[in-house]
Amino acid sequence: MKTSIIKFLSSIFLNKFTQLAYRNLTHPQVKKLRERELKTLNKASQEDIAFEGFTIRTYHWPNPGKSILLIHGWEGQAGNFSDIIEHLITAGYNVYAFDGPSHGFSSKGTTSMFEFIELVSYFIQKLELNYLISHSFGGVATTYALSQLAEHSIEKYILLTTPDRFSERIDAVADQVGIAHKVKLKLIKLLEDKHNIDVQTLNVSDFVKDIQGVDSLIIHGKDDRVIPIQQSQRVHKNWPGSSFLEVEDTGHFRILRSDPVFDRVLDFLA
Repeated sequence: MKTSIIKFLSSIFLNKFTQLAYRNLTHPQVKKLRERELKTLNKASQEDIAFEGFTIRTYHWPNPGKSILLIHGWEGQAGNFSDIIEHLITAGYNVYAFDGPSHGFSSKGTTSMFEFIELVSYFIQKLELNYLISHSFGGVATTYALSQLAEHSIEKYILLTTPDRFSERIDAVADQVGIAHKVKLKLIKLLEDKHNIDVQTLNVSDFVKDIQGVDSLIIHGKDDRVIPIQQSQRVHKNWPGSSFLEVEDTGHFRILRSDPVFDRVLDFLA
């Protein structure tokens, strides 16, 4: 259905399309993994844990080196990091990962960024971690979690692209679906009422101001069509002491399969 028709219909059936947009935000699509991604996951020690009504799949590639937690993006999963994982375990790092609520091989159901944030916070506090690596929306969950934790053991943190304002995510969903502006406003009101939040305060560039003692590097693809590089640049500008690296020929997902990115990640961690 053309977006112009959807926009017209959504302006008439406001409540119906608001619920459809809310479902889009709270029911992530699970994409099929490549064979090599599954192969990497099968090398891990896997365990399911109970969390907030979900069964969460966790992964561990044990090694004697420093410990790293990988945090995937929205509609992503641990297997997306397979190439990076192979480099990290070859370098001797002790690697952890997980599939978020309703993501990957974890159980399915209605979820939101808030369960994701709580899960990241849980792992940061439970595991004796040295480093973090996030991709895309994983940066939202991780920066918020770190901003709320007065005590943590994190020394270094790499963000492989990061969004900034949650309101921009809502704008992207609205544009993708083609809903009317009135529906978007009702969607924001629904989110704020359900979760007791102010959407305008959910900004990574604000979260990072409260993160102390973490050496951080943001890497963003110049040609990223999912998250414009300007969003990561805003985060970097508001994060004292952070480093920023712009890379070419990666895009939003290929950044997870780029040898130059792997080299920079390993150099930074070392």
